[in-house]
Amino acid sequence: MTDTSLPPHTHPGTRPATAPTAQRVQTVIDQLKLDAQVVELAVPARTAAQAAEALGVAVGQIAKSLVFRGAQTGHAVLVVCAGDVRVDEALLAAQIGEATERATPDFVREHSGFAIGGVAPIGHTGQVNVLLDESLRRFERVWAAGGTPHAVVPLQPDALAAATGRPWVRVCSSPG
Repeated sequence: MTDTSLPPHTHPGTRPATAPTAQRVQTVIDQLKLDAQVVELAVPARTAAQAAEALGVAVGQIAKSLVFRGAQTGHAVLVVCAGDVRVDEALLAAQIGEATERATPDFVREHSGFAIGGVAPIGHTGQVNVLLDESLRRFERVWAAGGTPHAVVPLQPDALAAATGRPWVRVCSSPG
């Protein structure tokens, strides 16, 4: 699959996002002066495969957001990685200094302010340790969750790193 060069607001099958959580993400994007717009898909995209199909892009171009709970501290950890890789729990534990557990939907919403399937890499309402996996750097543009399971935002990987203020790390397996 190939990505189109259309501006995000004219990408086929999308329209500007209107949900309050998507608008919260757009506000952060605007404050950071990034050239990006949160858009809504005509269909839900709770998984990387669903988002890729809706956008007509490779699964790897979907910047999936996975929330974990620190096993000892209870801190929220958000891994943003390419849609075609898996988090390596040993690499993640080494990076943050503790083992992790799967986060419950309530934990995700409490710490990020977003529902599972729509957790954006920015615009959190609570304390979240964001880790950007280097698997995203192989693409010119990636599509991150935009605050709802219907919303996405296209960003260049370097713009994503600048928006989060986080360095690139390796916490995922190589693409299959």
